[in-house]
Amino acid sequence: MAVSDAQKRADAKYKRERTKTAVVRFYPAEEELWGWLSAQPNKQGYVKRLIREDMERHR
Repeated sequence: MAVSDAQKRADAKYKRERTKTAVVRFYPAEEELWGWLSAQPNKQGYVKRLIREDMERHR
């Protein structure tokens, strides 16, 4: 089923107003970190899990 232009606009508006974005840059010296993250099947889930685990350790 095709998505209408109105639905696309509504989705873009929701994401713009309700979600947060974080950008991480990896420099050539951090190639090993990038490789590890790239190997994860769910990168977003992996990062969120690491953050949650870190939060628990610091409580």
